[in-house]
Amino acid sequence: MKKVSLILTAVFITAMLVTSCGGGGGNESASSNEVTIGNQVWMTKNLNVDWFRNGDPVPQARTNEEWAIADIYKQPAWCYYDNDPTNGVKYGKLYNWYAVSDDRGLAPVGYHIPSDAEWTNLEDYLGSFAGTEMKSKSGWLNNGNGTNSSGFNGLPGGFRFNPGTFYGIGEFGYWWSTTEYTHFAAWCRYLHYKSGNVERTYHSYVGGLPVRCLRD
Repeated sequence: MKKVSLILTAVFITAMLVTSCGGGGGNESASSNEVTIGNQVWMTKNLNVDWFRNGDPVPQARTNEEWAIADIYKQPAWCYYDNDPTNGVKYGKLYNWYAVSDDRGLAPVGYHIPSDAEWTNLEDYLGSFAGTEMKSKSGWLNNGNGTNSSGFNGLPGGFRFNPGTFYGIGEFGYWWSTTEYTHFAAWCRYLHYKSGNVERTYHSYVGGLPVRCLRD
């Protein structure tokens, strides 16, 4: 799997902290459901919906078999990590690629799922910002103890590797982009919670990844 490793500041991640420390690259809106980082406005939580924008339901895959069938027939599906609804409260839902790319629109009105280029925009901003004043404000990750000073709240919600394997909760954050890598995979972002490493990588359509939305 090809990966382009990027070492970013902890302004891009949270270390289990869910409040912004202020004075960083992000300014939370009054609703506290979104945050401005550079010239982008991001949701501060992973998506947790089970319907498309037009009201059609996104089917839940409750078993390994249902998840596999959705991939075989190229149908949208979502699940909770380990099929446990309590994980959805904190980390949101995991979606397959067919839900992300569906023309009915998975993101709420006024938002969209970011492209690979839009993720890169975020990385470029946080990387350059962290290299200057944020460094003196302890915005860097330190032994898994980040400040979340951007307000992005990049919680390590893990992912579904294939129909039967969940992996990485508490250790890794993954997020889809809308940009395809090949006819069977799409670009995504991978964040290692303890080291602060962020990588541009790709994942096959059979996987289940969280979704973070960006304002139009």
